[in-house]
Amino acid sequence: MILETKRLRLREITQTDYKALSQILQDEETMYAYEGAFSDKEVQEWLDRQIRRYKKWGFGLWAVILKETGDFIGQCGLTMQPWKDQEVLEIGYLFQRAHWHKGYAAEAAKACKKYAFEILKAPEVCSIIRDTNIPSQKVALRNGMHPTDHWTKQYKGIAMPHDRYTVIRKL
Repeated sequence: MILETKRLRLREITQTDYKALSQILQDEETMYAYEGAFSDKEVQEWLDRQIRRYKKWGFGLWAVILKETGDFIGQCGLTMQPWKDQEVLEIGYLFQRAHWHKGYAAEAAKACKKYAFEILKAPEVCSIIRDTNIPSQKVALRNGMHPTDHWTKQYKGIAMPHDRYTVIRKL
């Protein structure tokens, strides 16, 4: 286990999580910000990328486990992401639709912010969010972040405007 909150446990994602991860990444509505659901191959690539991140940086997107049931309900964690001409430390989150609007994303994201500041000693952390993704923007705001800049990313040949929400560590 990496992190624990009142209702959640966060741990590294493993190959045994493939089916639960697929329930998120292969849901059309959940994946609207990515222009659609992932194929089986894309889910495996996503999972493999997290495992590589753990080895390279010691962090990545983590499995979010609901303490009450032991169920894998989403993923939340820290990744290095390209932003304009630099790499930035990002808090990312993606949950099964059945677990939206229950405060889990904000709870997990706050724990990840604390980890970034207290364990990694990061001076700043951000969330990069598609400009049409209002629920994720609300999570970033609840996490003490503020919109700081805008950039249009290219993904699957589509121009996707994104906003970067940031928060600076208080010394």
